[in-house]
Parts: sequence; structure tokens; C-alpha cells
Amino acid sequence: MIYGYQRPLFNDKDMHIQTAILMDCDQVFTENHGRAKKRIALEELLMTIEKGDTIRVHRFFSIADSTRHLEELLKICKRDQVTLHFMEENITSTQLLEKSLEQVLQFFLIFQSDIVKQSTTLGMAEAKAKGKSIGRPKKSDDNVKKAIDMYQSEKFTLLDIKNETGISKSTLYRYLETIE
Repeated sequence: MIYGYQRPLFNDKDMHIQTAILMDCDQVFTENHGRAKKRIALEELLMTIEKGDTIRVHRFFSIADSTRHLEELLKICKRDQVTLHFMEENITSTQLLEKSLEQVLQFFLIFQSDIVKQSTTLGMAEAKAKGKSIGRPKKSDDNVKKAIDMYQSEKFTLLDIKNETGISKSTLYRYLETIE
């Protein structure tokens, strides 16, 4: 049997890309969240596979959340004599790699980058849901007004303004653009 596995990712929340890639699988296991913990569909898939089966995923990060997790999944597949096929990288767990070290490192750099992007996206969504503001806090209006007044008086240097108000040159210019 050919199984597919997908989950919501930072760049494919609705799983349209993954669904299109996994269309020709006999059965697709779909996770309802993109977090690392409580991956029920993945556990169900791992309990279902049998010797000679293939698991297809869009890319490394579609199934694994860390290098260690990827290694564990590869060991399980090897033990159970199941092939894990990473479609985007065009690599299977059973083939001898005919890739250069540079290509392999590039795959892992992308994988690590995906891990960071996914956790950042999930963290920001959770913070927004809790009502927390995202990004750098805004400067107080009084401080901004004071910096603009100092700048427009032409009596102070940019360094004086920064030391007095804590507002950098680029931030000051950004505020000045909004009032012009």
C-alpha cells in the first residue's frame, strides 16, 4: 500500500499543496494541527504500516519536527521494512543517495528553517489568540512628539534626540514621513 501523510504547515495551512502531491496514494492520513505534540494521525499511520508499504510526504518537514524525530521515523521505517518517500527532495529512505554533500546539506538547512518558521508561526498565532501584541512595542506618543519637536526645532542633532527620547534616526524618519 502507498500511504500519504499531511499536516497543516506554515506555508500550506489548508494542505492544498500536500493534497495535490498525495492524490495517487491509497490512503492519506491527515493531522488536524501542525504542532509537534499529539500527532494522532501519524501514530495511527505508524500502527497501520506493514512490510513493503510506502509512506509519501511532501517534504522532510511534513512528517518530522526535528532532526532527531526524522531519525526516529527513519529507524521505524527501516525496522518495519517500509519506504519513506520525500516527494519534493525526490529521496526515499531505502535508496543509496546519489546526491552531493552540498545537496544533502541544503535539504537539511531547508528542513531546519522550516522547523523555525513553523514554531514561530504557531507561537504568534497562540499569542494573538491570547490578546498579546506581536512585534516590537510602539514608542509612547509623548516621546515621539518630543522627538519630532526637537528635530523640527533644528537645535538638536540626531544623536541628541536619540539620547533624550530613545528614538532612533530610522524610527524618527518613519514618523516624520507619516506627518508630511
